[in-house]
Amino acid sequence: MNVIGISGFEGAVPFKRRHWPSLDARAYRISQGHDAAAALVSSGRIVAAAAEERFDRKKHSAHFPVQAIQWCLEQAGLSIDDVDLLAHGFDYGPYRTIYSADPTTRKLYEEVLSRDALLKLVERDLPGLPIERVCQVPHHVAHAASAYYTSGWDECLVIVVDAMGEAHGSTIFQGRAGELTRLRSIGAQDSIGVFYSLVTYHLGFDFNSDEYKIMGLAPYGDPSRYREFFAKEVVLRDDGTIKIPMLQLNTTRDDRENYGATLAYLSQNLLPSRHPDADIVNEHRDVAAALQECLDNVMQHICGSFQRASNQPRLALAGGVALNCTANGRLIKAGLFDEIYVQPAAGDDGTALGAALYASAKRGVIANKRMPAPLLGPAHDANAVERAIMAAASKINVQRFASLDETCTAAAKLIAQGKVLAWHRGRMEFGPRALGNRSILADPGHPEMRDRINSMVKKRESFRPFAPAVSLGQVHRWFDVAPGSVFPYMIAVVDVREEHRRSLPAITHVNGSARVQTVSDEDNPAFHALLRAVGRTTGREMVLNTSFNVRGQPIVNTPEEAIATFLDTGIDHLFVEDNLISRA
Repeated sequence: MNVIGISGFEGAVPFKRRHWPSLDARAYRISQGHDAAAALVSSGRIVAAAAEERFDRKKHSAHFPVQAIQWCLEQAGLSIDDVDLLAHGFDYGPYRTIYSADPTTRKLYEEVLSRDALLKLVERDLPGLPIERVCQVPHHVAHAASAYYTSGWDECLVIVVDAMGEAHGSTIFQGRAGELTRLRSIGAQDSIGVFYSLVTYHLGFDFNSDEYKIMGLAPYGDPSRYREFFAKEVVLRDDGTIKIPMLQLNTTRDDRENYGATLAYLSQNLLPSRHPDADIVNEHRDVAAALQECLDNVMQHICGSFQRASNQPRLALAGGVALNCTANGRLIKAGLFDEIYVQPAAGDDGTALGAALYASAKRGVIANKRMPAPLLGPAHDANAVERAIMAAASKINVQRFASLDETCTAAAKLIAQGKVLAWHRGRMEFGPRALGNRSILADPGHPEMRDRINSMVKKRESFRPFAPAVSLGQVHRWFDVAPGSVFPYMIAVVDVREEHRRSLPAITHVNGSARVQTVSDEDNPAFHALLRAVGRTTGREMVLNTSFNVRGQPIVNTPEEAIATFLDTGIDHLFVEDNLISRA
């Protein structure tokens, strides 16, 4: 059985622009259906997955993921005729009556959210696919499936926390014997994901996009200044749920759409809103710190309460909030569970994978295996690499190596010399993290490296931290974890050992933490070989690892994009497979 899963709502933002034409540009991200993606599950196994943004080059693209679908099929040597099911990670059908109460929301349902709207896009972009092969999976079920069916566990607690699905902000499931059973839901009117995003927006950043910037800003602030406000506004209930009264202030249609009453409440009771171009001052840092602390407490409250209720020692997490590495690290450190697994593409692009896995599982075809590093996207053969090099021949010099070992040795020497490298090799990552195949790399021991990469390479805010990638065999030497601790997805924060913090300034955050990624020969042989070569040169099998893109752009996909991005930044050298590219 071949199942394609998809995510996204192409029409959501255009609809909002038509019906609310005078909003601030940032407000149009307060909508559903961003991060369109496609994933192929064949005979119960994951074959390929990619976000549409990597093809159309529009960050967080919501376009119907036809290019991602076509690539997934090409990867498997299939055509659209071979697709048994196309599964969408949303199902608004049960909520049709609610949307019919208002003329505008009725149009939103009909034009964007309904099955008929989905089928129009399928007929437009996938002609020939019978409509009876199109199915819909509730959003939180798709998130849960993406975590449960890639956990490798027969039984676990599965918790989804995001801004909202069709009507919920969090849902708790029991995964057992291949089935997902819903235990409890928390409505979107009490969504910690929406709340975190609204405060992110209030602080001058983008809703449903820049929440990770607040996570990075938080360690610079003092949470005590605003702790009482957040404790009052986010109520932890005895049954493991939460209440957020300020989200229920939005009683008009416009306020429900744009959270106007909640944002006004924040201005009156927290602090004035910050313009995106204004300076970040101590009040903003302190709000970020208190907000992050609030999220940490909420996650431990929800997860801990349902752990005690279910007596389940294993937890699988998904949903956009599960991308918050600080909250994940605190949850792991709390020791509430024996094991915690966070699905690495935990955001809405991951619901494409979850929808495909769920649809396949419901038909009795699933292989629940722990997901390795999610290198599920396109790779580019030698001919494609050569074409890209020839197209840029007047701007670059190229040195070719005969083997991976020679390539790694050359790259390690450059890293030891303080150079910033771009690394483009093998299959592209699925999800938002750089996992070693589309990466910018540097020596974490250079004190000026973080500021240099933020300003000259990534072209982003100076407070943003960078993550270390370290060999699995050495993780315990540099970080406060047990030997052999596995963190393959760059999705949890741990402490840098105190004796090494001064010597690792480029990856040690102001509070002594780092978003660590462990690399093994089994998960990513080429990247592991590079780390071993770096270890022979610097004494540390570790690099600073950040995604190969600049601010506002998706991670690069093709060799052409890699070369163009290299030439447009302060990156010193680019490796594309076994080719070292420098400026002419």
